[in-house]
Amino acid sequence: MTSRRFAFPSVLAAALGACLLAHGAAASAQEIDTLARIKQTGVITIGSRDSSIPFSYTPKGGSEPVGFSNDICLKVVDAIKARLGLPALRVQYTLLNSLNRIPLMQNGTVDLDCATTTNSVVRQQQVAFAPSHFVAGITVAVKKDSGINALADLAGKTVATVSGSTSVQLLRTFKRAEAVDVREITGKDTADAFLLLANGRADAYVLDDVQLAGLIATSPNPGDYRMLRDVVLRQEPYGIMMRKNDPQFEAVVDEAVTQLMKSGEMERLYARWFTQPIPPNNVNLNFPMTDAVREAFRNPSKKGV
Repeated sequence: MTSRRFAFPSVLAAALGACLLAHGAAASAQEIDTLARIKQTGVITIGSRDSSIPFSYTPKGGSEPVGFSNDICLKVVDAIKARLGLPALRVQYTLLNSLNRIPLMQNGTVDLDCATTTNSVVRQQQVAFAPSHFVAGITVAVKKDSGINALADLAGKTVATVSGSTSVQLLRTFKRAEAVDVREITGKDTADAFLLLANGRADAYVLDDVQLAGLIATSPNPGDYRMLRDVVLRQEPYGIMMRKNDPQFEAVVDEAVTQLMKSGEMERLYARWFTQPIPPNNVNLNFPMTDAVREAFRNPSKKGV
């Protein structure tokens, strides 16, 4: 009898606990219903960078970011406006970096990360990605008089990377595999790491080829640098990043990005930023579309590396 008397409250407590958990889960699901929140607030927040040329950067004297990835996200915003019937939807920007982009995505600070985030299998456990809009090759930039012509020449050298980037792990994998003594030094963003190379604190800089091309082309002395184009540590797809477990929002983003690819608009955006003069100094990166990028547009994919 006693046992029965205490069994009922235990069951009741368990049931109440289950209800509270279910309510909490429902509340959590509501909290990450991005479309509902955008409709309620009339604002969508885009994560940007200040120096990821030509994907997301703020030109000197400019007030808002520009770039290839930024243009893609503005097209996505147009699709969201149409979906929600909000022609006056306001875009708000938040500056992100490699270290805070995922936490600020997860906690709801930003709705879309529109820059150069690599779609990796590890990151897919934390966030979701739209179909890849670029494929980069991770390579090495050096000064022309460095004497560095291959990965083996990095032995005993100091190599710069960006904190929180995939390049950090690739460099460490190379060090372990080849038993090469390489000293690491990190910058807080791509521009900061490039300064380490420019001022001689680093002998080489490991980063995505297209970002290196942008940094070199817009530097004060672009003729001082070269990339080891025959060296590719890995091919990496870039994707617009968003929160996980938000299927309605993800579907709108995916459809908008895929439509850009299928319609040919993505190729026009690519030409604008990679093969034509870009702000602020009208520098042309002269970075023609690679076969990997062309294939990404032809067959949209969310596969990570």
